[in-house]
Order: sequence, then structure tokens, then C-alpha cells
Amino acid sequence: MRDVRSGAEQARAWSADGGFLLENAFTRGEIADVIAAIDPFDAEVAALLERRADGKLFIAEKGNISFAPNLVLRSAVLARFCAHRVFAELCHDLIGPNARLYWEQAVYKRPEKPGAFPWHQDNGYRYVEPQQYRTCWVALTDATRDNGCPWIAPGGHTRGTLEHWMTPAGWQCLRDDPTDLRAIEAPAGSIVVFSSLTPHRTGPNLSRGVRKSYIVQFAPAGARAVDGEALVPQDDPQRQYFVLRDGQPVPYA
Repeated sequence: MRDVRSGAEQARAWSADGGFLLENAFTRGEIADVIAAIDPFDAEVAALLERRADGKLFIAEKGNISFAPNLVLRSAVLARFCAHRVFAELCHDLIGPNARLYWEQAVYKRPEKPGAFPWHQDNGYRYVEPQQYRTCWVALTDATRDNGCPWIAPGGHTRGTLEHWMTPAGWQCLRDDPTDLRAIEAPAGSIVVFSSLTPHRTGPNLSRGVRKSYIVQFAPAGARAVDGEALVPQDDPQRQYFVLRDGQPVPYA
């Protein structure tokens, strides 16, 4: 998928495909700082999986894939990064004048036990209104077909939130690959930007190294998530802070 830069091009790719690649979004130094901040947290997750008899915790699996969520609560470096001006500008173009951080997590895919992550929509994991929030899949290392880059189903975001069912690898919404599936190979420092309604998956890591990514998601101010019978405002000031208010970026304080 080509590098898309201007707001107009982003809007066209967003409307037609439900996502696009933004290359060279961050400097090598910025990415190095993010990796240095995340690696100790991922090591904690790896140690936890090591202690478990089956090596699993929900959809995380020793030697395959690990998840480290809510890191802005533990790292000022990552809290500032999630309020980066690049994210604020994307929110301005794709959400509107008021946007909050919704969720963030590091996802490391290891080569010891290669496994694919199934087709799903991010809104299938927890139903949010409005349904279309924004996922920024930040490549911390080069993401390739060999090590588990994202694949999307172009246009799938127009179908709303699809029915999902649980599998050992996670929630799934498509039984078969669509005919027009598209791999998005992302160099380190790039962002794969897509809708929470865009069906996507990642393949197995068949390389010798760890594929590292940081998933940063943003929702319009006023977004609510289903919790039982209630719709809960997504406005926790500690981890769902404003990144854009009245059209202006809000640096993390």
C-alpha cells in the first residue's frame, strides 16, 4: 500500500479502503525511545507467560504473541508519545476537532511459535459508539509479510460491526480471506491507519526476530463503550486524555 500524506488523500483512502499507510511518521530516535520504554513491560508479560503451565493468558501465548496494555499509566515517555502531533493531525483529519486517546497496547509477535491472528474488527472486542474510532498501528520494527504485517479487507469498514466468534487465537469475524485482501508492509516508524470497523489480521512471524508494534487508538470526545447494560463514557483523564481539543493539539502534561 502506498504512502499517503495529504489530508485529501487520507480522506479518499479512508473512504474507499478503510485504511492507509503513513510512512516516516516518526524519527528513528522517537521509535528507539518508544521501544526502550516498552521492552521492560513486554519482558514482564513474557515472564508471566513463562510461569503459566500452558504458556497462555487469554489470547497471549508464550513464543507467539504478547500484549502489554495501558502503558500510558506507567510511562511518561509513552504518555507523551500518544499525544504526538502526528496523531493529533490524523485525528483532526479523520475524527474532528475533539478527540481522546481511547486505548493503547504494545503487541510483540515472536518467531518461536509462529501463529496467525484472525480476521477481526477492533470494535468487535468491545463495542463502542460511535462505532468508527481510529487505530494507529505503529511499526516499531519493519513489518513485512514474513514477520506478521497487517492485512486488511478493503471496504469492509462500510458494513458496520460484524458478528464475531471466539477462537483460541482471538475474536474472528471472517471465515475466509476476502478476494481483495491487502498486505500493508510498514517500515519502522510508519503508521498503518485504519478504522475500528476495517476487518484486519496479521500473519505468523516466520522470521528470526521479534516483530514489535504499538497500537494507539483514538475516539471522538463523547464516545461510549458497552459495559453490561450500560454505555460508559470513555473519558478517563489518566489514560483517555484529550489529544485534540477545539481543533488544537493538546500536548501531554
